[in-house]
Amino acid sequence: MEIILASASPRRKELMALITGDYTVCTSDVEERGITADTPALLAEKLACAKCAAVHAAYPDAAVIGCDTVVDVDGEVYGKPRDDEDAKRMLRTLSGRSHRVHTGVCVMCGQECRSFAETTKVVFAPLGDEEIEAYVKSGDPRDKAGAYGIQSGAARFVTGIEGCYFNVMGFPVSRVYAVLREMGIL
Repeated sequence: MEIILASASPRRKELMALITGDYTVCTSDVEERGITADTPALLAEKLACAKCAAVHAAYPDAAVIGCDTVVDVDGEVYGKPRDDEDAKRMLRTLSGRSHRVHTGVCVMCGQECRSFAETTKVVFAPLGDEEIEAYVKSGDPRDKAGAYGIQSGAARFVTGIEGCYFNVMGFPVSRVYAVLREMGIL
């Protein structure tokens, strides 16, 4: 059976390869701004389902995996920063405190659909203005929810996590693997 990852994220592609190398990538053109939810975790799940459904409609005989990740700071959603100033604002807010990262995942195969949101708590060290400025100048925050990549330059800011590390990268490997096995896809 063909497996399609409905994401252009290089991190998700890398992590999907830990499950299987036999998959293709097809991104959706879902308009995310019109999707709302009562909680950040539910928003991540609804966004993942919308992306998955759009690709599954084009490839109904394939197993499709859609994902979306948001950072949750006391119920406020931090997606990808609009620009460098927005990234600095996000990082100043994350400095010296904890937040949650929610990755929504949806898997569609035939008429079956399973979705969930995985949550990981992340704790940041206090950050100085110079650290934030240098990190933003590196370009690393530009395409990442919450304006940071735990697997790259922001690793030095993270003092602890509770939950799945890979979830913070945008793809909870173990849980996705379990769902694919339960659905008979793998």
